[in-house]
Amino acid sequence: MPNSGSRGTLAEQLPPLTEHEALVEANRCLYCYDAPCTHACPTHIDIPRFIKKISTENVTGSARTILESNLIGATCARVCPVEELCEGACVLNAEHKPIMIGRLQRYAMDYVYDRHIEVIHPAPATGKRVAVIGAGPAGLSCAGELARRGHDVTVFDRRELGGGLSTYGIIVLREPVPVALAEVEMISRLGVTFKTGVDVSGPVPDCDAVFVATGLGESPSLGIPGEELVSDGLAVIEKSKIDPQNLRIGKRVVVIGAGNTAVDCATVAKRAGADRVTMVYRRTEREMSAYAHEYDFVKKEGVEFEFLAQPVAALAENGQLTGLECIRMALGNADSSGRATPLPIEGSNFVIPADMIIKAIGQQKTSIATVLGLETEGGFIKVTDSLETSVPGVYAGGDCIRLKGAASTVMAVQDGKNAAAAIHQRLMSHG
Repeated sequence: MPNSGSRGTLAEQLPPLTEHEALVEANRCLYCYDAPCTHACPTHIDIPRFIKKISTENVTGSARTILESNLIGATCARVCPVEELCEGACVLNAEHKPIMIGRLQRYAMDYVYDRHIEVIHPAPATGKRVAVIGAGPAGLSCAGELARRGHDVTVFDRRELGGGLSTYGIIVLREPVPVALAEVEMISRLGVTFKTGVDVSGPVPDCDAVFVATGLGESPSLGIPGEELVSDGLAVIEKSKIDPQNLRIGKRVVVIGAGNTAVDCATVAKRAGADRVTMVYRRTEREMSAYAHEYDFVKKEGVEFEFLAQPVAALAENGQLTGLECIRMALGNADSSGRATPLPIEGSNFVIPADMIIKAIGQQKTSIATVLGLETEGGFIKVTDSLETSVPGVYAGGDCIRLKGAASTVMAVQDGKNAAAAIHQRLMSHG
């Protein structure tokens, strides 16, 4: 697995733990009974067990414990908001530093990947066929879990590389591309077939069940003059990962949005050489959707903020961006999301100088529900508790169903795991 680069670059931020460091950290763990860290993990990894195995130098056994609950363990070790989940629940938080659960998980996963140790193996073939649409974390998790049970699985994805956002949309500081692709290869070695560069535009033929894991689509429009000169945040992140030598970043960059993707865009811009990076958000820091630790991180990177500001126009001269015109906002009553409604203050327009503007304001829903005739709710695919859609035998998971709650890699992985269990039960009960 790739090692870290230095601060100020686009290399992976945290260095891997050495064997000595991993042993020392593992031996700090109290190995709690009914451990709160395990309860806080959406995939319910037995965290004390995998850490105990590291402490006894059974690192392969540690990786097996992780993979039995989470096949996308190498990615989750890097990108999970551990401060909000397992490490946030660690009993050592009260008086000490919490156990570095994420970095210990990465240590165990990198150990088996670097040594090409096969930990998970498929069951005998059942003769049942399942199609998975989308090769992101939810799709990979479901495909791998089904292959473990002996089913014949084919994964379709419109991109040329598998891994979804892990490959294309999570900045290198958190997850380099080879980490994501190594997991795709591991799922492939379980017997899963990948058909990439394929955009499913109709019913999937010749299968006994379908799992839809297409995530979300493109960024929505800002609806402002000059928007054609505004860069899409996910496209900027993708360029920084897939084609970094051709990444072009301005000297004065404005990022529109205040979620985790916006933070990532600001980080990329700053580390790629921008002199000044400003994040613009129409509410206050209290309402921003980025995790608190991400907000703290990007402030330390030197990123500035303009809160209570709404973009109204991207300004340009001779086709070159010169700035972002904004209007000051005031907060009114709460809207349907429970957050205060931003209201424009007449006559308060101002301009932030910029030679590059990046929008990171969320993603639109995909059209796959219409293509497959699936019922939706608020634009998201509607599913039952077992993740079955309105069409029998068609299941869905990941961001495309996340009407409520935070969308995250680890939640997508758990959706894939839960859907695989439901699909397996259906297939085996139908003979």
